[in-house]
Amino acid sequence: MEECKIGMSIAAMPRSPLEPRFPVEYLSILDSDGNLDAALEPDIRPAELKRIYRAMLLGRRLDERMVRLQRQGRIGTFAPIKGQEASQLGSVATLRPGDWMVPSFRETAAMIWRGWPIEKLLMFFAGYVEGGQPGADQNDLPITIPVATQLPHAVGLAYAAQYRGDDVVVMVYFGDGATSEGDFHEALNFAGVWHVPIVFLCQNNQWAISVPLKKQTHSRTIAQKALAYGFPGIQVDGNDVLAVHAASTEAVERAREGDGPTLIECVTYRLGVHTTADDPTKYRSNEEVAEWERKDPLTRFSKYLEKKNLLDDGLEAAVDAEIAEAVKRFESTPPADLLAIFDHVYAEPPPHLEAQREELRERLEAGAGAERRADEERPKPTADARSAGHQKVNDAWPS
Repeated sequence: MEECKIGMSIAAMPRSPLEPRFPVEYLSILDSDGNLDAALEPDIRPAELKRIYRAMLLGRRLDERMVRLQRQGRIGTFAPIKGQEASQLGSVATLRPGDWMVPSFRETAAMIWRGWPIEKLLMFFAGYVEGGQPGADQNDLPITIPVATQLPHAVGLAYAAQYRGDDVVVMVYFGDGATSEGDFHEALNFAGVWHVPIVFLCQNNQWAISVPLKKQTHSRTIAQKALAYGFPGIQVDGNDVLAVHAASTEAVERAREGDGPTLIECVTYRLGVHTTADDPTKYRSNEEVAEWERKDPLTRFSKYLEKKNLLDDGLEAAVDAEIAEAVKRFESTPPADLLAIFDHVYAEPPPHLEAQREELRERLEAGAGAERRADEERPKPTADARSAGHQKVNDAWPS
């Protein structure tokens, strides 16, 4: 009874709000039906609009080609981007070359925009360490597979830029699943405390592998999580490249002017698999996917450009040819140098590591020598045998 009275007494106490409630805004400019809010239309040059669309199309077509390459065993597992092209290109296009871009594992289109060669990305997913190495003049970090670990690194880059007085903004990408990780909250907290020039770009594609958003957070939006750390958050239609571009432009300018971080939540959808090792039919319905396919960012943007007479003929063929040439370059890459595994462990390799490297070198040379000798000793087929073998293959091969 006493506890009940105490509870009632506390509940009856008057309360004073410490600060006003902060609203979270939502931005949409070009909706899924192609309706344009002309009052909000960003001022983007026609040449830039065409470049963004080409990059979106390239991202989509490369995505489809990479799935085929993976199914054929020519690359390993990767995370497709289909459906998220507007979120990536609308945002990354607002950065200067000297700014920093920090990807997670699903930013293929954004990385190509930043200058990563297609063949280098294919090398990464084929297991070549060289595929993860940015160019000497690139202010980008490599693909990050562990969820959310890139976020504190990005804040560190922004803090370093602020400390040195560099005119640099950092943009870091992550998915809705990353917001369930401690690294996300630690990164936002430090960014808010240090007031660093960073833009957090969340691609909320509704699913963290098989876990839906509603099982990750009870918040109405992801954008509102920024408010707890003292800086603004905005939710945008992530399939509307114009809205993403407008919100990102504002956030980047805000960071560059010294006004601190912004969290942008792009509401989008992963139309394909989480990775090529995933089967989404086990956890989501075909009806749900079909509903989001009607909001396809490429279809929406192409209709917008068509009304402006900015669509080029033959673009798909040109993009496919570019991808085909990149695949050829990738597949002509020589085998990896196995001795390279010793190169980036210590600045000055200790004696035991040098000894291991030398032992591996000797084994590789011995193995190569034995293989050459076996080839030399192997009987060469006669002309008649080769002819018979070709005929056998031709007879067995369906026309």
